[in-house]
Amino acid sequence: MKLYHNNRCSKSRCALDWLQENNFDFEVVEYLKTPPTKAELKAILTQLGKQPSELVRKSEEEYKLYIKDKQLSEEEILDIMLQFPKLIERPIVVWDNNAVLARPLELLIEKLK
Repeated sequence: MKLYHNNRCSKSRCALDWLQENNFDFEVVEYLKTPPTKAELKAILTQLGKQPSELVRKSEEEYKLYIKDKQLSEEEILDIMLQFPKLIERPIVVWDNNAVLARPLELLIEKLK
């Protein structure tokens, strides 16, 4: 199990705390320091059943500069997300062939209980 985590994000910290409190064995991936590869991000998107545009953080300045109001393909959005990993929504928990965007935390709890 992997938690794609940003410690500055309260939702991400909540997911981390919940996984620890419930004794899950997991690896923390600080994706801003160690971004996923293109193949890894594509796999995560497939497991989530989402397109890149559905996993991009729209409140970030890079979204407004490089994505908003532009006619981009999903592949182009993916490439921008890889260039600016803070555009990747969080927290994401991945295990086996499953993944969940734990916003809100209840989505994670529901998937793992």
